[in-house]
Amino acid sequence: MQSTRYRRGRAYAADMAVYTLQMAGDNSREISRLKRNLIRCLQEDVTPRQRQALLMYYAQGLNMREIGERLGVDKSTVSRTIKRGEQRLQRCLRYGAAAYLRSLDEK
Repeated sequence: MQSTRYRRGRAYAADMAVYTLQMAGDNSREISRLKRNLIRCLQEDVTPRQRQALLMYYAQGLNMREIGERLGVDKSTVSRTIKRGEQRLQRCLRYGAAAYLRSLDEK
């Protein structure tokens, strides 16, 4: 049998996904908190245009060209809008995680 260490492609990725799931502990509480924070960040920290582009891209599965056609802008503008929205979300979630850790230290 071939070692998974040296296999490449989808089979290796599937093996790693199964291994990761088996080794992971129960993190449902953290995932739930992350989802709540993500929704809050989408509502409060990104611009309406960024939110619209992010939702079309991630939730509806549209590509940059299709989003650009619907919004009446170039696909490079859509790409920049999504990238800036992602950066805002990352900053928001990073700050939220830091605040959460500080609250644990205070307990």
